[in-house]
Amino acid sequence: MPKHPALDNKSHQRTGGQGDNPPEGIVAGKAVQDMHPSLKEGSSRPNPGVYGSTGLFPFLLIQIQSDVHTVSAPLCFLQDFCLYSYGSVEFLTLAVMSYDRYVAICFPLQYNTLVTSKKTVRLVVIMWFYPFFTVVILVSMTASLQLCGNIINKVYCDNSSIVKLACFNITVINIYGLVDTFLLIVFPAVLIFYTYMSIIKVCFSGSKQTRQKAASTCTPHLVSLLNFSFGCFFEVLENRVKMNSVSGVLLAVKTSASIFFIICQTVFNPFLYGLKISRIRISCKSLVGKILRHF
Repeated sequence: MPKHPALDNKSHQRTGGQGDNPPEGIVAGKAVQDMHPSLKEGSSRPNPGVYGSTGLFPFLLIQIQSDVHTVSAPLCFLQDFCLYSYGSVEFLTLAVMSYDRYVAICFPLQYNTLVTSKKTVRLVVIMWFYPFFTVVILVSMTASLQLCGNIINKVYCDNSSIVKLACFNITVINIYGLVDTFLLIVFPAVLIFYTYMSIIKVCFSGSKQTRQKAASTCTPHLVSLLNFSFGCFFEVLENRVKMNSVSGVLLAVKTSASIFFIICQTVFNPFLYGLKISRIRISCKSLVGKILRHF
């Protein structure tokens, strides 16, 4: 391949180049349901975490079994697309879920009017297809670059690492990346911050039961949001630290942190949201009880 030689992996990855009826929210400051059923269904199936894991683990397992840590350029760009689109979809999903909780807690009597089935469908379509569209453009721009290197010091291929290998000026890609980051990360983050500030304000002015119900509704989402944000922070931090300057235990920690935002989000989310369902919670308690009786 003239532009993208088969990309290698140095210790890790090297590229190859309103309504009248009360809603299912707070009713007169008493009950809170988790989410509007259609919004819950639409935002959680298919699961972004499963999609993101699919973009990482098959490649990772192949690398573990191989003595030569190389990957072809097309597969490298495919992994780059999968991981970046996963991160964007996951964050937009968290923003849509925060909007749902905001409406349920702050405007309970208008819930069924504000969160309609049509709006739900539009939100789900946007949070899946818009990231795909923007990431396709980003990866296409990256794939058109002439690369002057083939070593990526990471477990997987990511866009920033590939761009660092470019021979020529990458100002256009950097500008596009900043605009894309604002639309996919900064804007949803501002929305999430506003919704939770409004929820906290309503909770402090409500009854104790209202606060308890709101906390029960929002806790899984907050934990998931913090977990994902923590993982993304490590990812950004890793891209700013030179791999060559670290070694030993620190290198292992950096390598593990680089896949934290995918592994933990995929493993924790089923527990966080599944345990709110009484049948699953009872089954888990029973299972834990049986295990403990054996010790």
